[in-house]
Amino acid sequence: MLAKVISCAVVGLEGAIVEVEVDISPGLPSFTIVGLPDTAVQEARERVRAAIRNSGCRFPVKRITVNLAPADLKKEGPAYDLPIAIGILLSSEQIYADTSQALFLGELSLDGSLRHTRGILPMVALAQGAGLTTVFIPADDAREASLIKETKVIPVICLAQLISHLRGEIVIPEYQADEEYDSVPQNPFTTDLAHIKGQEHAKRALEVAASGGHNILMCGPPGSGKTMLARSLPSMLPLMAFEETLEVTKIYSVSGLLPSDTPLIRQRPFRSPHYTISHAGLVGGGHWPHPGEISLSHRGVLFLDEFPEFGHATLESLRQPMEDKVITISRAQGSITFPSNFMLVAAMNPCPCGYYGDPVKECKCSSGEISRYQKRISGPLLDRIDIFIEVPRLEYEKLTDERAGEASEKVRERVKTARLVQQERFKGTKLTTNAHMTPMEVREFCKVEPPAQSLLRAAMKQLCLTGRAFHHILKLARTIADLDQADIIKTNHVAEAIQYRPRSFS
Repeated sequence: MLAKVISCAVVGLEGAIVEVEVDISPGLPSFTIVGLPDTAVQEARERVRAAIRNSGCRFPVKRITVNLAPADLKKEGPAYDLPIAIGILLSSEQIYADTSQALFLGELSLDGSLRHTRGILPMVALAQGAGLTTVFIPADDAREASLIKETKVIPVICLAQLISHLRGEIVIPEYQADEEYDSVPQNPFTTDLAHIKGQEHAKRALEVAASGGHNILMCGPPGSGKTMLARSLPSMLPLMAFEETLEVTKIYSVSGLLPSDTPLIRQRPFRSPHYTISHAGLVGGGHWPHPGEISLSHRGVLFLDEFPEFGHATLESLRQPMEDKVITISRAQGSITFPSNFMLVAAMNPCPCGYYGDPVKECKCSSGEISRYQKRISGPLLDRIDIFIEVPRLEYEKLTDERAGEASEKVRERVKTARLVQQERFKGTKLTTNAHMTPMEVREFCKVEPPAQSLLRAAMKQLCLTGRAFHHILKLARTIADLDQADIIKTNHVAEAIQYRPRSFS
């Protein structure tokens, strides 16, 4: 008898319907899985055999053929265990049920219990789009699946429980979410601006960067506070909208990084990979591509400490996603696109020893070493960074000052107000912040008063600015004007934007 059960595969960040066909026929006992399965799917044969027996059912001693259709789509992971087991039980007539409107997902243990399965969110979202009304998933993943509204989520503890449910002996109740996902935990940020002594100019630069979504590079000696400043940036950013949280949660679900007690990522991501990270680890990849750090920092912050220490090819791979906000990974099997709309925050020392230009400690590097160190970052990559800021050594008086600095909460309110202005400005477009403007939007929205135009003309000549750098100054000036609630860009806005251009890299 032939049985068909619907399951799902994850391709990139999207789901794809997989039809699990099971045929049991007379012949020598065998268990074959076809349809381009990977090793984890092939190993499902032993897990399914043991789970069926340990759930009180009979495993057919016949010729069993399982086809995962479409056959040209690569199947990976253990999520097909449950649909294969249900297909075998239906084909061997040990259960009778209409499964045409149901989606089955889950990894089986040998005793029949269901384990956590990654990628639940995009697969359940696909089920809703495909018109499937019910999803049977592991109980551990029910909270995550319940984020997709108007879909009946049935949390399954073990195979025996599901068998009894399909036979009509018991009814597994539909999962009901018992919490408000829009709520935010108290004090979710580990680093607050109020904890950072001094560096007021760097704090101002971070506020401008947060308001417009601009990339920023901080340069200074070791111990000057660059890492603390970077880690305080998420506390200045406005909270994510629900659509943004679903995007981020989908990425973490596919990557297997979604904590079991956190069905929804509510805080903006902050990723800080070490400079020894591989190219695939940063941009994504593998035999069948998975998201890398730049996708895991989508809608959040990607912090690269010791910026020049990263490999040249690794750094150059950032150029395309910084411009396009997506990263496309091509393999022989096809191309997959992941989102990568992140804020880049980079930190570096001015020289290998870290003390070039320091007024207290003498630099031990030669001019050639300093030049080679700074040239590890290419000009085209630097041209894509909007804000350059020097973070000098802190004086004793600043470190021992008992007065608390301005809290991140106050800064976040100003940033939120500036972003609301930008949302109104870009209504009806795909743009969200000033940093995403193209030359067409710059021409339309970055109107400069006449005295400021003279300042721009002089800066263009003296700093030898490229066209991209010129547009970056206008975008920065537009963000600074938004913080001042100004309709037109004034001279002081342009002057502040120009001071964020690099000096040591000129």
